[in-house]
Amino acid sequence: MGYKVSLDMNTVTSLPDKVLLQGSAGLIEVLCDKPEGSPKGVAVITHPHPLLGGTAQHKIPHQLARLLQAMGYVALRPNFRGVGQTAGTHDMGVGEVDDTLAVVHAFAEASSPASLILVGFSFGAYVQAKVAERLDKSRHPLSALVLIGTPFGVIGGERAYDTPAAPQDAIVIHGENDEVVPLAQVMDWARPQALTVVAIPDANHFFNSKLVELQATVKKHLEAALRPPISAR
Repeated sequence: MGYKVSLDMNTVTSLPDKVLLQGSAGLIEVLCDKPEGSPKGVAVITHPHPLLGGTAQHKIPHQLARLLQAMGYVALRPNFRGVGQTAGTHDMGVGEVDDTLAVVHAFAEASSPASLILVGFSFGAYVQAKVAERLDKSRHPLSALVLIGTPFGVIGGERAYDTPAAPQDAIVIHGENDEVVPLAQVMDWARPQALTVVAIPDANHFFNSKLVELQATVKKHLEAALRPPISAR
């Protein structure tokens, strides 16, 4: 069972597998994976489109949570509105951004000054791009942003995404053969920003048979992004 939680560093390190946090539309269900020992920080991982079957238990956010947990982070997977025990109904990314920010602020403040990592897949990448934009405007520190299968423009002939520009150090990963968001489409988003896009060969949108490669790619680029500069070592 989840529960309403008042957070401090002690509760962050002794969380149950699920907590319920208060959001603007009601409770937000958050799945929690804790590392062994003292955590390096918090990673918030968001899932694909809820109207197309996306949940926090989807294989990609699930595997990414395991990776971040193994890397020493408290891995948090909020369910979007209307999914699991999260209150409300799908809000086209608007309320989902608000809810993700509520999770970020609750846990990041509890674990400050530890690192904050945002990871999003598909619709979740769109949400995290907007979350990162909001954090930047409020000058809230962000250690790394990982966007996977990022939608941009019109997808599937019906869903339009006004994905904002990402930080220059964002880690953008895409499947070479993505059938939902063609690689050329995400390149149209990345090119004006001079963002590097890492394409995983032969991978489709859901990285079928390529999850090991996806995890290895995320790990490699995160380790590089989080490594302190030589002058600080």
